[in-house]
Parts: sequence; structure tokens; C-alpha cells
Amino acid sequence: MRTIRAITAVLALLSLMAVPSASRAQVYVSITTAPPPLPVYVQPVIPGPDYMWIPGYWAWGSLGYYWVPGTWVLAPAVGMLWTPGYWGWNNGYYVWRAGYWGPRVGYYGGINYGYGYTGVGYQGGYWSGRVFTYNAAVVNVGTVRITNVYTKTVVNNTTVTNVSFNGGKGGVTAQPTPQELAAGKDKHMPATGVQTQHEHAASTNRALFASVNDGKPNIAATAKAGQFAGQGIVAAKGVSAPGKPLARTTGPLGPGPKQGLVATKGANPPGKSLAAVKGPTGPQGPPQFKAARMAGPPGSKPPPRKPLGDHAKKPGQP
Repeated sequence: MRTIRAITAVLALLSLMAVPSASRAQVYVSITTAPPPLPVYVQPVIPGPDYMWIPGYWAWGSLGYYWVPGTWVLAPAVGMLWTPGYWGWNNGYYVWRAGYWGPRVGYYGGINYGYGYTGVGYQGGYWSGRVFTYNAAVVNVGTVRITNVYTKTVVNNTTVTNVSFNGGKGGVTAQPTPQELAAGKDKHMPATGVQTQHEHAASTNRALFASVNDGKPNIAATAKAGQFAGQGIVAAKGVSAPGKPLARTTGPLGPGPKQGLVATKGANPPGKSLAAVKGPTGPQGPPQFKAARMAGPPGSKPPPRKPLGDHAKKPGQP
């Protein structure tokens, strides 16, 4: 049955060849089976200044849906923000619309990916000139020295259900706002090479397929793109590595029924020992990040990037 569905999806994709390239560029695959709910996980500590959070998502592969862990990456240029991709119901198929970089956040199906991506816009920070300023109430800065921070509580008035798709039976019903439609017409850039490699690495990891992990991947998020072992790995709620005890971590979770500081049981990633972490604005960093509180220059410096020009975010803009 899955083979028949895959063939049908291919035929549907061929029909998209008649669609103008500007629209077709956002469509990669269409499937008849709905993606699983979004897993709940703790955001890894940010590696350093100017890193942007890319929330995890379900992608489609040879064994069905597989989880692409959330991770931190550098924007391709100053002033660029990430609009996550999303699954949307369209004429009997779940169609994946890929994410992109742009001067402002566009429509991503109203999906609550967590950590600033509440379904509309991004509440985790904004560009101030050539420097990104972080909302410490949303972003897990841990003990890493980030000089440009502020604290603003994000109030979400919608019911969070972990639904990972828009439209269809049981899907999110959000429609794009005029601002999101306008953002969709901006000049965009696709996912960076690092993001593409990260997704490919996930597609080769059998443990990340929903048919294997029952929708609860033991690698839900990573501090470094493409790194699926060692330090900086976070598992989904209720999951632990084989032979490892469950860990209890206190801090803000990803999309889930409650917002704010919630205790997470069983988020013990592969190769990690039992850890208890908590802090005033989010979970403190695991051991490898505690070394960031040190004498010397602040944080790890990203490589120089070309400015975006007039599209850079202005101070005070979310």
C-alpha cells in the first residue's frame, strides 16, 4: 500500500511541472498519510552569538516519515530570518512546502514548532544592525556569554496540540495573514548547505524514522547540525538511550500542552548520563556548555557574512 501511495505521489509531483517555478520551488513531496505529531523536547543551549534556531520537523523518506532534529545554524547573511517548512493538506495529499530564508518570517501553516515559532512570526529575537538580539525567555542561552539579550514573555492564546500539518482532518486551520502573504513575495534563499546535509544525515539514520521510534525520536534536537552522537544531543520526552536511565530536566519545552517551565521526564539523549538542569529563563547548558563561562572573548565567533542591505531588521522589531 505504501508503494502505491508513493507512486501516486510521484504522479502528483509530475503534474506540478506545469506550475510556475516560483510556486513549484516551495513544493517537494506530497503523501497521502498524515505526518506524526511533533515530539516534545528541550532546546539545546545555543552554541554562540548569531546562531539561529531551526525547529525540527517530519520529512518523508524510503521508510516513511523520519524526524529531522531541531538544530542551531548561522544565517546565510546578516538580517535573514528562517521561515520553517510545513505540511499542508491539498486535494487529498499532504504536501511539503519547504522553509526558506528571508528578511522577515512568512507563513508556515500556523504550526507551533515552539521556541519562538508559535505559529505566526518568530518571538525568539530580532536583528539589531549586524548583531542578532535574543529573547532569553524563549531561547536557551544557558551559560554561554551572549551580550545582546532581552526578556519578553511570549503568551500563546491558542491551544497547543502538537499537530504537525495544516488543513485536512485534524490539521491546524490557520490561514496566512496579510503580512505573511507579503513576506512570501520577498526575495528568498533556500536552506543552506549545512541544513541540507543535516536533513540528509537524518534520512540515513534508521532510528529517526517514525516506524521505528513510534514518533518519539531519541535524537530530537542537536546543538550542532549533522551531529547525532556525543554531547549536545537531546531526546524527545519519555525517551532514553538503550541501557541508560531516564533523565529529568527542568526547562521550557518545545510545542506541548503547556508553555513555560515544565518538567520533562526521559529526555536522556544517546551517550548522555543522568543530568538535572534548571535555570531562571530556561535549562542551563549541559556540561560541555558550562565551559563557556570563562575569561576571554565572549562566545564563539561566526565567520563574516555579507550584509543583506536594506532588509536588515531594525532595533525593536520582533
